[in-house]
Amino acid sequence: MMESATGNPRSARPADLLETIVAATRRIVEVRQAEESIARLTERAAAMPSRAGRFQAALTRTDRVNVIAECKRRSPSRGILCAHYDPVAIATAYAAAGAAAISVLTEPTFFDGSLAHLKAVRAAVEAPLLRKDFVVSEYQLLEAKAAGADAVLLIVAALRPAALKVLHDHARRHGLDVLVEVHDAKELSIAIDAGARIIGVNNRNLRTLQVDVHASEALIALMPAEVIAVSESGLKTAADLARLKALGYGAFLIGERFMSATDPGAALAELLAC
Repeated sequence: MMESATGNPRSARPADLLETIVAATRRIVEVRQAEESIARLTERAAAMPSRAGRFQAALTRTDRVNVIAECKRRSPSRGILCAHYDPVAIATAYAAAGAAAISVLTEPTFFDGSLAHLKAVRAAVEAPLLRKDFVVSEYQLLEAKAAGADAVLLIVAALRPAALKVLHDHARRHGLDVLVEVHDAKELSIAIDAGARIIGVNNRNLRTLQVDVHASEALIALMPAEVIAVSESGLKTAADLARLKALGYGAFLIGERFMSATDPGAALAELLAC
């Protein structure tokens, strides 16, 4: 059951969905931080081997179509995507099928994700891993590093510009690559000002959940040449990827297209074979 930021079930309008998720995330982080101090978490994160740059490098390969394949059990827009969700099996199949990187949802309330999923996937595959969540604090960056992530997602719409810059810089300092997600020209400008090196254009509006692939088509002309551009959401066919690659996109984040298939790894392999 969806709750609003005030805790009332079903009271959140679709336009408030992002705000609701962010508010829930802040509460969850407070609970986790009470259970493990940031000092102890910092020690665990520092003990992990450095994987800096692996995610970014994986998205710059020119000898393949660079797909970030996503492990996701549920979404607010479509509900349960995979009833028998096994992120390790899915990630292993993605890696075997040729995924450039793997995204693992860790948000628990709306996506049924968990940091335990990320840790388990890290133990099973060598592919670069993205922690997909609604990051609002440095604590979550440290959690990502401690769990074995190579990169984290920062969503411009979920953060004030100053907070985005701070979190981006902290992530880089901790040896994490950063995928900065935008939806329109204003958010793209904020991402560029924050120093983003990898920018994802989400074709899904996180406030309304409406999908429009034209968002990627419209924003690519505004991308600085040195930025790795990633198109996210609503991508279904090899033709979609070919068209966007020709426009200048270096990578593609795809989740529901695979998670809705009986065999997500086979669905990725089929897409890459076209």
